[in-house]
Order: sequence, then C-alpha cells, then structure tokens
Amino acid sequence: MTRRAYVTLVTNADFALGARALIRSLTLTGTTADLVVMHTGGVAADALDLLSRLGARLIPVDLLDTSPAFNAAHDRAALHGRAPFTKGSKPAFHTPLDNFAKLRLWQLDYDQVVFLDADTLVLRNCDRLFDYPEFCAAPNVYEGLADFRRMNSGVFTARPDPATFAAMMDRVDAAGAFWPRTDQSFLQDYFPDWHGLPIHYNMLQYVWFNLPDLWHWPDIHVLHYQYEKPWQAAHARSAALAPLTALWHAYAGDGPVPVAADLPPPT
Repeated sequence: MTRRAYVTLVTNADFALGARALIRSLTLTGTTADLVVMHTGGVAADALDLLSRLGARLIPVDLLDTSPAFNAAHDRAALHGRAPFTKGSKPAFHTPLDNFAKLRLWQLDYDQVVFLDADTLVLRNCDRLFDYPEFCAAPNVYEGLADFRRMNSGVFTARPDPATFAAMMDRVDAAGAFWPRTDQSFLQDYFPDWHGLPIHYNMLQYVWFNLPDLWHWPDIHVLHYQYEKPWQAAHARSAALAPLTALWHAYAGDGPVPVAADLPPPT
C-alpha cells in the first residue's frame, strides 16, 4: 500500500461497470498510486471480484448515518422535485442519497487522495494532483461562462482525516439541511475557498457539443460522462455523444484504446 490513492465510489451494478473502465484507464496511465473502490451493499460479489482482479483495493463502506428527515429530503423524487435537473437526464439507477457516501473517503488510511466519480475515464497520467492541496476541483463548465461559479465534485483532491470527517458530519445533516446537488453542493459549502483545477482535469462530456472550442484532446486528462452514461443502451443524447461513448467502450473492453491524435474533433 502506498500513502496515496485514486478513490472511486460504487453503489450499484451500473456504477460497477463504470468503475471497471475507470480502473483500466488509470492502470494504462502508469500510475504508481493505489486504486481504491469504496463500495456499499448494492454491488454483487462477482462485479467486485472483477474490480479486484483489475488491481483495485476494495473497501466496504456504509451509507452515512443521516436522519430520517435528511433522507426524505434527499430521496430521488423529493430532491428532483425541489431542484430538478433541466440540462440533461439522470438515469434510473442514479440514487442521490448514495452520493453522500463519498465523504467516507476522509476516513481512509491514506495521506493523499484523488477522488474520481465512477463515470470518468483518465486519459493522461494525473499523479501530479497528489501534490496539490486540499481542496482542489474543476469548475462545473459545460454550457457557458456562468458555469465557472460552481465546482464539480466528480474529480477532487483530498487529505483524509477523521477530524475533517467528524466536522463534515456535524454540518451535513444539520437541522433543515438541503443540498440540491447532494455532495457537490455540500463540498462547495464546506470548502468555500476551493482551489480551481483546469477544466481538462474534469472535462464534462456536454462540452463536446455545447462548447466545442474548449475541446482539445491532447490536453484532456479526465473525461467525465455527466448526466447520461455511456453504458446505457440508448438515450436522447446518444447520437451527439457517439464518439465519446465509443471511447468509453474501448476502455471498458480488453483491447487497445485509441491515442489522442487519432480521436475525432467535435463537429
């Protein structure tokens, strides 16, 4: 075990599919860090075994011990009713309350962590991020300049510490607490002076068709499949995102993956 790790969270069979491609992508970058999958009770043993055989360290975690009022407010139907997603669609397997288990990484036995959502691919080595301070994240850019006001919690740097975790638990479930974008809203509130990473460390897939001038394959370190997922059979954005979906399937398989110079530009 090293003292630094890339960490992801898997809460169901669908995100286990994503984690398989993510773990393979990290391995192909030649990273020297540990590859850690935190998993809750919603993942079958055979799916976890596959991740272990790919080199991941499996760490079981519980969902946060939050109050009934908190759980009701962050139930999928209640949360989307109060703060609907209007820019894209969330798949049926997306369970907002599960997202808060991400905070368990502050309990891990590592000095430095880079967290990656299970719907990301790492296309270039990112080990330099372990030397970045807590808390670094990229802005939530995928539509326009206004996006720079918010950060995206799909990729961030952290320093595990039980004291930090305890302080987070005191705040996350305070009376009347409501986090409209779950862990993302909470983490931006907890770390209001977050350090901004370049968007290339968390390139959201909607940039492909909304802001194509920002898309430059050689610069992209992490590609994040926000909203619709590349393993979904079909969705409203399937045609627009077809090249990115094909790239994900290359990483999810066992064959060669394309190099940046061979990938098509946005059209």
